[in-house]
Amino acid sequence: MLKNLRLRQKFTILLLVILLMGLSLSGFALSTLLRQNAKNDIAATGVMLMETMTSVRKYTTAQINPELKEKLEVKFLPQTVPGYSAREVFEVLRQRKGYRDFFYKEATLNPTNLRDKADNFETEIVEKFRKDSNLKELSDFRKLSGGDIFYIARPLAVSEPSCLECHSTPEAAPKSMIERYGSTNGFGWELNEIVGAQIISVPANTVINRANKSSFVIIGLVSAVFAAVILLVNIFLNSQVIRPLKHITRVAEEVSTGHMDAEFDKFGNDEIGNLAKAFKRMQLSLEMAMNRLKKSHGNTST
Repeated sequence: MLKNLRLRQKFTILLLVILLMGLSLSGFALSTLLRQNAKNDIAATGVMLMETMTSVRKYTTAQINPELKEKLEVKFLPQTVPGYSAREVFEVLRQRKGYRDFFYKEATLNPTNLRDKADNFETEIVEKFRKDSNLKELSDFRKLSGGDIFYIARPLAVSEPSCLECHSTPEAAPKSMIERYGSTNGFGWELNEIVGAQIISVPANTVINRANKSSFVIIGLVSAVFAAVILLVNIFLNSQVIRPLKHITRVAEEVSTGHMDAEFDKFGNDEIGNLAKAFKRMQLSLEMAMNRLKKSHGNTST
């Protein structure tokens, strides 16, 4: 099949094969690298959000709770709960375009509000933090029935003595809180105990889509550059190889039919130029041989 193709077509096919092989081999490596970069970017955003929620918790404990403490005996105010404040602030933040895919949960082993109850997977995360005090952060992908998610988790410890006013014993807790949540859950906590984990999660397809978007852009740019290279190679090949070869072929055909006045152009000192010089020498040798033949034939006739 290739024998029937022109030289320029063969070079074009060769370059296209190189392009496809290069894209295939580099595509996987590029996809893996960009996926890791996308994961790192999202992880950095998640850490920033978690730091923000931690700040909200501290602000609630130090500023809001003392101001509303007396009212808790009459009416329970969830705004005094650091976890509630953090979650509500996060929901407001999620209304912004850049954070809509992020989710926040304070997964707790024994929460007052069962909404914060850790599931089996989250319980394993909390137990890892409880067993290893040096472990400060975990991140990975998690498989769910609705699709995989990427999560970042940090330990949630009882760092303030004021937390024990609501979580030590039912007798010490505000009556309004007992009336709302009961006296069964959320008690028995101890100071500095890790009771849960702050978890920021985002659908895995967000990570994958961000990586794919970058991959498409880079592959598109590489393909465009390579297309330009193919065009330039074809232009160079046409001017420096194909056109001179066509000229040499045409002149050689003219010489072969007896047109000794046909001229081989000079093409420099490269291989094409040397080929033209070789044909020129062959033309001169052929012309000399034909002249001798004519002269010999003339002498014989005489």
